[in-house]
Amino acid sequence: MSQPASINPDEAAFFGRLAADWWNPRGTSAMLHRITPVRVAHIRELALAHFGLDARSRRPLAGLAALDVGCGAGLMAEPLARMGAHTSAIDAAPENIAVARDHATAGGLAIDYQCIAVEELAATGARFDLITCLEVVEHVAGRDAFFAALASLLKPGGLAVFSTPNRTPASWAVVIAGAEHITRTIPKGAHDWSRFFTPAELAEALTAAGLVPGEPAGLSWRPGSGFVINRDVAVNYFLAAVKA
Repeated sequence: MSQPASINPDEAAFFGRLAADWWNPRGTSAMLHRITPVRVAHIRELALAHFGLDARSRRPLAGLAALDVGCGAGLMAEPLARMGAHTSAIDAAPENIAVARDHATAGGLAIDYQCIAVEELAATGARFDLITCLEVVEHVAGRDAFFAALASLLKPGGLAVFSTPNRTPASWAVVIAGAEHITRTIPKGAHDWSRFFTPAELAEALTAAGLVPGEPAGLSWRPGSGFVINRDVAVNYFLAAVKA
């Protein structure tokens, strides 16, 4: 069986080796644990606005079908499920899916986890209202195949939310030199800076796939505030896109 174009087997193996430690907030995924609350709040806000949902509800995403692409061990999939979405999640590393399933089961969450490529899932005819794809696009191999498949998984009127590092001197200093080599809050070797997308490049790729991107929002760290959403996209950013 041929390897799906979007999958980089070396990347999948690298992150699969981290699976057992994924839910340790002080382990190899420490940085993901630090930014997850900000991610969840931002995606919730985007979904509420896009779908006209009730911000007062404890389960505001009820009635939506959500997909987390490149889910790791479930740091985003679980909040989506807790917010009421019928949640599916996929990852290229079977080790991640195994840990994710166990953790969701222990927490009483019904999440459909699959070790499958986006192209393979798209071929099943599955469609979703909301797709999240966080810190993933910089790791994929066949980018055109990846974005085309992801776009086909999104229902008309649906919302896709991406986050990824920008390709700037600042991102190299913070992500590569700082987080990977100095503070070790990201596993060393997790990123190839040359494969980072600028916001314009990501918007172009999404447009080519048939999606309509909005304006990027920056994810930054501020002394005294921690991680915040603002206009500074120099290091990391979110980009949401809709399917007309």
